[in-house]
Amino acid sequence: MLLSQIRTAEGGVGVVAREGTEAYEVRGAESLYALALDCARSGDTLAARIARLGFGAAVDLERAYEEGRILAPIHHPDPAHLHLTGTGLTHLGSAATRDSMHQVTADEETNLTDSMRMFRMGLEGGKPAGGAPGVQPEWFYKGNGDAVAAPGTPLTSPAFADDSGEEPEIAGIYVVDDNGAVFRVGFALSNEFSDHVMERVNYLYLAHSKLRPASFGPEILIGPLPEDIRGTSRILRGGEAIFEKPFLSGEANMSHTIANLEHHHFKYDLFRRPGDVHVHMFGTATLSFAEGVRTQPGDVFEIAAPQFGLPLRNTVAIDNSAARDEPVAVRAL
Repeated sequence: MLLSQIRTAEGGVGVVAREGTEAYEVRGAESLYALALDCARSGDTLAARIARLGFGAAVDLERAYEEGRILAPIHHPDPAHLHLTGTGLTHLGSAATRDSMHQVTADEETNLTDSMRMFRMGLEGGKPAGGAPGVQPEWFYKGNGDAVAAPGTPLTSPAFADDSGEEPEIAGIYVVDDNGAVFRVGFALSNEFSDHVMERVNYLYLAHSKLRPASFGPEILIGPLPEDIRGTSRILRGGEAIFEKPFLSGEANMSHTIANLEHHHFKYDLFRRPGDVHVHMFGTATLSFAEGVRTQPGDVFEIAAPQFGLPLRNTVAIDNSAARDEPVAVRAL
């Protein structure tokens, strides 16, 4: 089952469900957030609750997309209680890269970058046996609900950004119940928009480079994550593709299990605050920046994988409302 949210003709939020090509509004669902929390409290699955609620009007999702009525597939009524986070160096990449990693000699060991060390740690300890916690991955923070760009809307870089680059990923979507227990709603395509030029200056700028908006959806896949996900990441300029490359995800293509990545995020008490929503991105091995592409305002990112329904599209934009180096004044009280 795929779930999404649209802006209704009356200006409200409609929850949309589909299995196959036909999509329908879910009766009595004020939002996916409210529906998910109700299920967490009652012990229902989303599929069972939706089956009991029943379906209303049919929805043409592609037309809603064209009309700009597709919303982020989940939101929190208070954006400060939605957390955008992620993890990197989790995907295997090419076989040649893996082979070269395993062939490093003792003398070369001391010359490995921190990124390569982290990658090797994942290869060696990211999939522990018996469900025990494995090695912890890289982790980063992107922002709160104010940083969410709905599918079809611009991903906007600040004036001081050096780059506006895509990262096609899979994200886990979670709600925390009244007792602090974490429930996974499902998985969605995501674009973990980042500033790769800034990151390349110094790896310690990684935290700065990630403080950019992100988009996910348009639909959330309910149920387990497929083992082998094969999607496509494209950049369109003037309607023509200037970049197109496959991306792989799913545990068959990862050095960590999803359970291990989830554990190392939610092991922190502050991420189990009742009522909060988490969108946690699981990393990628495909970047147009690595191929020498520099995006421009107006370029369109398109991330697609067949298991996730509609493709995720967003346009590149730059916030020129302030000068690049305009200082932020801080006043003493």
